[in-house]
Parts: sequence; structure tokens; C-alpha cells
Amino acid sequence: MRMINNDILIRLRYALDIKDKYMLKIFELGGINLTIEEVQSILTKPKSISYDDELDETEDDGEVHINNREIEHFLNGLIIYKRGKQEQKPGQPERPPLTYDPVNNSLLKKIKIALQLTSEDVIDIFENAGITVTKGELSALLRKKDHKNFKECGDKYARNFLKGLTVRYRG
Repeated sequence: MRMINNDILIRLRYALDIKDKYMLKIFELGGINLTIEEVQSILTKPKSISYDDELDETEDDGEVHINNREIEHFLNGLIIYKRGKQEQKPGQPERPPLTYDPVNNSLLKKIKIALQLTSEDVIDIFENAGITVTKGELSALLRKKDHKNFKECGDKYARNFLKGLTVRYRG
């Protein structure tokens, strides 16, 4: 079964024990302004799936589906929330625009950055979920999409990574 973005946020929120008001703040830090009601709707298990480019609010039941761009912004907001905003140093080149890697790969990279995890920590998190990942495999998952050794992170890895995070942070 394919993991949808709302499910990623629900699992991440539970693993890191993030309250609704902080979810709202993280979205804001990532550049997306939502109401508390929209955040709560996103964090409700959806009945139907939509992969549109914009937030898709179903008129019948008020479900809000989050797309890949919005989850990227949320993960960027999580980095800022956990580590603070990084100021550009004099002479440093402008940041390139966001390049959207597959969501699961971005999830691994950005959670690793936000929580200041080492590669060994990430491997331990996978082991907490019962999955063995080598340093080479992890390196391939963390590479940019256009790198020759890039490997797309499947839903199984993402699901187990979130499960391992839950074990690590919630016991």
C-alpha cells in the first residue's frame, strides 16, 4: 500500500510528539500559512487520495490532502524549528531554489538534518524498526536525485524509518 503525504505527517507528528500549535508553527516556518483547522484536517487519516499540486480540500468531508511541495516546505520548517534559521554569510552564494527529490528521500535527509542525526543514528533508527541498512545503502538514499549512485527510498524504508523514530523518541 502506497504511503500518502498526510500519513507521513501523522506518523512524524506522533514519533516526535509535536502538538497541533507547533505543527502550525512549523508549516509557517516552511512558508505555508494554514489555520489550526486545516492542520487538524491534514492530521486526520484521509479516506481518499489526491496527488494534485495544490492543497485539495474536498467539499464533502473537509479533508485536506498535502502534496509533495507542501511536505517539502513542512520538512524545511521542521529544520528551522529544531535548529533555528540559518543566516546567509557575507560572500556566500544565494541558496538555489528547492529541488524536489522524491518525498521519502527528502524525509530521510531533512529529518537527519533537523534532529542532528549521524549516519550511525539513522542506521540505528532503522534497526529499531527491524530493518538492516548498510552505510552504502544509506548513502545512496541520501544523495541528490541526479547523482549516479542515487537510490529512491521506497515506502517500506520510509514507513520503517518513521516506526524506528517512534521507538527512539517515544519508547
